[in-house]
Amino acid sequence: MNVEHEVSLLVGEIKRLGGPNAEGKMSVKFGVLFNDTQCANIFEALVGTLRAAKKRKIITFEGELLLQGVHDNVDVVLLSE
Repeated sequence: MNVEHEVSLLVGEIKRLGGPNAEGKMSVKFGVLFNDTQCANIFEALVGTLRAAKKRKIITFEGELLLQGVHDNVDVVLLSE
């Protein structure tokens, strides 16, 4: 698995599914990403890709780990491309 490639795909999906937040940064709810059919086909391990992107400071979200259902309303915010 090429993490850099997965992260770049994630950036594209956040742009496709999200919109600007109050600070003008692209943002999407975790539940929207998790439940999107196209994302499900692209990412084998969405949560792992999100953590890798957060570690690289490309995205941010509250907490360390996002779980489907519990964190569906958490914003995933794009910091850089």
